[in-house]
Amino acid sequence: MVLYYTFSKKSSGKSELGGIKMNQGRIIVITGSPGTGKSTTAALVAKESDMDKSVHMHTDDFFHYLSKGAIPPHLPESNEQNLVVIEAFLEAAKRYARSGYDVIVDGIVGPWFLEPWRALVRENYEVHYIVLRASKEETLKRAVERLKLDRKTNIELVETMWEQFCNLGIYESNVVDTTTYSIQETVSAVQEKIASGAALLS
Repeated sequence: MVLYYTFSKKSSGKSELGGIKMNQGRIIVITGSPGTGKSTTAALVAKESDMDKSVHMHTDDFFHYLSKGAIPPHLPESNEQNLVVIEAFLEAAKRYARSGYDVIVDGIVGPWFLEPWRALVRENYEVHYIVLRASKEETLKRAVERLKLDRKTNIELVETMWEQFCNLGIYESNVVDTTTYSIQETVSAVQEKIASGAALLS
């Protein structure tokens, strides 16, 4: 791939207010356990964005960039690595948002990892946090066969992730139950939460 790029000092951001451009995009996190429809939903939300530009960012891609010394991100000892990956991802998301993109983030972002995203709010970014959740039975049916680990490990991993997204406390209102929804119904429910501001982080 050949990229065309011209650097201009005029693009240094004179149109910014407090370091944030006036036409700044949103950052919309669509998360949940495996099998809830995150990637398909995020792709459609990005495609149907009501903004002029959008980008679908898949957090897993940033984990795939790791090479030597990579630790499977579901293991407890991966916590420091995972924080580094999330910070790298956040910087990319912020850059797109500052340029007016609607940034649709797709990946496992549990409440235990929300502080970096709340920090973006304090930097005057508009951040929505939407959790897709299905029943345990439906989640297992959708997810187990398509994961890359052996079946027993897949079941254990999906069950663990489902339980972590099961009781979200103050974030229960951010949940979209996808158990009986079609993909388009899920997309519509997510779009409603975005439009209403019901899932905004503060």
